[in-house]
Amino acid sequence: MRKGLYKGLQQVVGFICLALALFIGPVEAQDRTPETSTGLVKSKNVMGKKFMIAVANPLASQAGYEVLLQGGSAVDAMVAAQMMLGLVEPQSSGLGGGAFLVYHNAQKNTVTTFDGRETAPEAATPDLFLKPDGTPLKFYDAVVGGRSVGTPGTLKLMWDAHQRYGKLSWARLLAPTVRLAEHGFPISKRLAALIEKDKERLASQPATKAYFFDEAGEPLKAGYILRNHEYAQTMIHIIERGPTVFYEQEIARDIVEAVQDGETNGNPGVLSKRDLAAYKVIERPAVCMMYRENKVCGMGPPSSGALTVGQILGMLNHFDLSEKSAKSVHLIAEASRLAFADRGLYMADSDFVNMPTKGLLDPEYLKQRAALIDPNKAADAVEAGNPPWPNREARLQDNAIEFPSTSHMSIVDGAGNAVSLTTTIENGFGSRLMVRGFLLNNELTDFSFVPEKNGKPVANRLEPGKRPRSSMAPTIVYGPDGKLKLVVGSPGGSRIIGYVAKTLVAILDWNMDVASALSMPHFVDRFGTVDIENNDLLAPLEAMGHKVKVRELNSGLHAISIGPAGLVGAADPRREGHVFAQ
Repeated sequence: MRKGLYKGLQQVVGFICLALALFIGPVEAQDRTPETSTGLVKSKNVMGKKFMIAVANPLASQAGYEVLLQGGSAVDAMVAAQMMLGLVEPQSSGLGGGAFLVYHNAQKNTVTTFDGRETAPEAATPDLFLKPDGTPLKFYDAVVGGRSVGTPGTLKLMWDAHQRYGKLSWARLLAPTVRLAEHGFPISKRLAALIEKDKERLASQPATKAYFFDEAGEPLKAGYILRNHEYAQTMIHIIERGPTVFYEQEIARDIVEAVQDGETNGNPGVLSKRDLAAYKVIERPAVCMMYRENKVCGMGPPSSGALTVGQILGMLNHFDLSEKSAKSVHLIAEASRLAFADRGLYMADSDFVNMPTKGLLDPEYLKQRAALIDPNKAADAVEAGNPPWPNREARLQDNAIEFPSTSHMSIVDGAGNAVSLTTTIENGFGSRLMVRGFLLNNELTDFSFVPEKNGKPVANRLEPGKRPRSSMAPTIVYGPDGKLKLVVGSPGGSRIIGYVAKTLVAILDWNMDVASALSMPHFVDRFGTVDIENNDLLAPLEAMGHKVKVRELNSGLHAISIGPAGLVGAADPRREGHVFAQ
């Protein structure tokens, strides 16, 4: 049966893969313009009347676009693009990771969210990342190997969403990835650079060394035609048997063996077959915040994304940001610092910890927090506030590190349904463990390594079955008329929150078009230092008392705006994403 199915898949995807190969060249010219005076490449707006997709890699974006051309839904396109991302952008997301989906139902004009975040194994304990002397492990000592691997959720999220909102067959959506995995694709400059940068850790694991290095033991270069026969076979198994083969059968067995085999990976973990078989995607109500006259909706706990973005916007509601200026940047930075102080103390998986979710977005509370912002001077220090919280508990600030990997896609289909999906394996290349052609996550390192101190627990401490706190902020915005207005999101670790908040202000307050908003130099403040991309803001922010650091801020924003004239989309010029539309 498998040979017959595979032959059929080859016939189905022949035209699609030819289109993929032919389209790589023209897309680059379509989506980019020459460098601006800021030193950044400026994105270009792409226009559409029927549907649009913006994804982090041109091959993945094209795969989703072909699905939309054939009448597929936004969720169909999401599935096709995610499976392709796992092949062509393996360092950021894939079957071994997790994802958050914010979904707009056009027929009902409603928004909901789906939590495909990884879970901690049953055998995991709060001291998993502590040394015998009680001190925390160094980050990469915890990451590389099986210790950091949580139960993956991405495949189950793709399957569940497709069962509910899909139009085309599951086999049709995965077929292009099978074909490209077998025939190979050219390694992009970005992937090649990341392999080179991470070569020591990748070389420490047999499977990643065999895949990402040549016969001479050198990291693969840009343009090398990379084939992944194991991933193709994994796709075929999933076409035949759905997620069961991954969560309960031989793929589950191989995942568990790879994680627990300390002799091979040097850092064994505790993930079990029982953990995989028990995994469930959870539908959760969207967390929404009114900003000016717009309703901004996103993913709630276990993500801190929508809550922290919502807090920033809620505080900014009390200031005039109509002028794009250093003063506006100052206000955004100060609101962000206050929001991040609350994030570290209160936010985690609300299925496991008592959390003041409603209180954090309470209008009166945010008015009080906004009153702490001096319009002309940076605060010397900020502390978490006291939101309305009936069952208050003593808490300790979190020390969890969230590194800037991950991927994002924004999609609007022909019926007006929309997908905002942020997807990840956490750190670049995750745990560096590779099973059946895909990388496993290191999401457990998103928990606080220190669970408690002096009797005060950290909300985001590790507990069996718990989902680690995230900063992923897939977002959907509704305009004053109540209609869909914007689909946006980004990768970037905990800076995701700042990237999304800045983009929302740029579009909603400064009336910038999508491409200009995404291309504009970033300014992000999480813990008291404003990270900026060029020197333009250095002097004025320092004059207001800010600590400022000029650095690369590698976001990966993808946005689609919806208006009377149709769809306008753009991809972040800092990465290799592309927009396709009709």
